[in-house]
Amino acid sequence: MRGAGAGAGVVAAAFGAVFVAGAASVAVGRLASDAALKAPPGGPLPTEPRLTVHSTAAGRITLTRAFAAQRPGMYGLAGHGSHAVVGSVLSGAPHAPDTVVRRLERVTHGTLEPGDKVWFTPHTHLGDPRTALGLDHVDVDVPGELGTLPAWFVPADRGTWVIAVHGLGATRELSMNVMEFLHRHHFPVLALAYRGDTGAPRSPDGLNHLGETEWRDVDAAIRYAVRFGAERVVLLGWSTGATMALRAATHSALRDRVAGLVLDSPVLDWAATLRALAAARRTPGPLLPLAVRAAQGRTGLRTAPADRAAVPPEVTIPALLFHGPDDVVAPWGPSRRLAARHPDRVTLRTVRHAPHGAMWNAGPEAYEEALRRFLTPLT
Repeated sequence: MRGAGAGAGVVAAAFGAVFVAGAASVAVGRLASDAALKAPPGGPLPTEPRLTVHSTAAGRITLTRAFAAQRPGMYGLAGHGSHAVVGSVLSGAPHAPDTVVRRLERVTHGTLEPGDKVWFTPHTHLGDPRTALGLDHVDVDVPGELGTLPAWFVPADRGTWVIAVHGLGATRELSMNVMEFLHRHHFPVLALAYRGDTGAPRSPDGLNHLGETEWRDVDAAIRYAVRFGAERVVLLGWSTGATMALRAATHSALRDRVAGLVLDSPVLDWAATLRALAAARRTPGPLLPLAVRAAQGRTGLRTAPADRAAVPPEVTIPALLFHGPDDVVAPWGPSRRLAARHPDRVTLRTVRHAPHGAMWNAGPEAYEEALRRFLTPLT
């Protein structure tokens, strides 16, 4: 009897160990999935390295030497309580071997001191269109599924409005990168804050659904634009904002008013994006599938090939994609497949040496020229 009791104790202990291990795995999966499902608007993504400010001088800043610090183009440089804009690398400037000198365009907030930790961001403007760009705008309220959605409306002459939708780690301030260009070409712009953003309603579960439910807020913006005079709309989205634009163009009751899509770094394979963000948080590789399953269980997201689930089976309107091989958050393979499947409607502009959501930053002039050529026939 004692032998039977001892055996039962061993079995119970084994089951207990399995239960504890399983519970720990579930907890790890949930924590890892938070990298995408709880990415704060305007906060740095975990893929973006922290750099150290070594020195500043008139028109220049010296940073830790890293791949990120050597990216071509123009970027925001964010720190704790500071923001600046940096331009190209100044290769002729004297510097130590472990540093990089870039042009310092302006300091928009706070100060930059030696030793400060900073990171690159696609946001080159803070504030609102009036304070940042000198553009007259109206703060408007868009009636949404969950409540009122704040938005900026920058009026202009054309009947085609551009609805701008940010994505992971960004806010509607990102739209100001291209807002001046759009205004110069007379496109009204509606820059939307959607569920989970500051001032907008909270998602019922407090999670980012990577466009799966958020697209309904873009649908609300389309309805608002048409109600207030838009003849047509172009949806311009970054990251998961691009995913939202794709879904709205397919599912909106007013999809016939959508004249075109501009998709920057679209998240077309949410599972790959979640794995990338979880890995950047140093989640061990064998645990990454747990993060995907946890996200699926928490949000109801479907796991399937990107060209069958996250992307509509048919893109029936003109679309311009900006994406490139250096995006470690949203792989550009699905963008290439989407463009190859619809060569008559989808144009892919390959942008190299640009991180996620920052295709404009890598080359503003080329980006805006491609945008001009795409938009002109749609008006």
